Amino acid sequence: MRTVGVLPIAVQALLLFAATLSAQQRVHPDNLAPFVPTPEPVVEKMLEAAELKPDETLYDLGCGDGRILFVAAQKFMAKAVGVELSARLVKSTTEKAEKLGLADRVSVVEGNLLDVDISPADVVSIYLLRLSNERLKPNLKKQLKPGTRVVSHDYEIMGWKPYRTEKVSVHQRTHTIYVYKMPPVEQ
Repeated sequence: MRTVGVLPIAVQALLLFAATLSAQQRVHPDNLAPFVPTPEPVVEKMLEAAELKPDETLYDLGCGDGRILFVAAQKFMAKAVGVELSARLVKSTTEKAEKLGLADRVSVVEGNLLDVDISPADVVSIYLLRLSNERLKPNLKKQLKPGTRVVSHDYEIMGWKPYRTEKVSVHQRTHTIYVYKMPPVEQ
């Protein structure tokens, strides 16, 4: 029995997997999550659960294609700021905002979400991995004012107690939404 052919097949599979990763995921070690679009019903439930109000400012960290930004601006009449690492997604989202006449309410910052000032936010939305949430947590604590809501899709912020949890079933999968509220400043 020969096993010589097994290793090359495994190596080929690994190379194929590596090739399918976007250049963004391979180049940036600070990429905190893959681009996985949030289903529209989950987007709406996230913003409802976070109690986003007209003229409030939402920051979507890792905004991807901007779907949360557009729903926030169109349905909730909020100002929406996205932060995205991918130049391609920033460009397409910015172009879509202009095409929809939302350039005054929707903007996208190209960069690492750990390096962006989020202090103007009334609501912050995230769909990051649990360990990525852990890396982001010090920024949230330091920059967000008391009462700011943080809404997380599927992944909890470890050590924080959500004041609201919602479940949404979409495409035979249950999504969990966690909403946190920044506490008053300790004296």
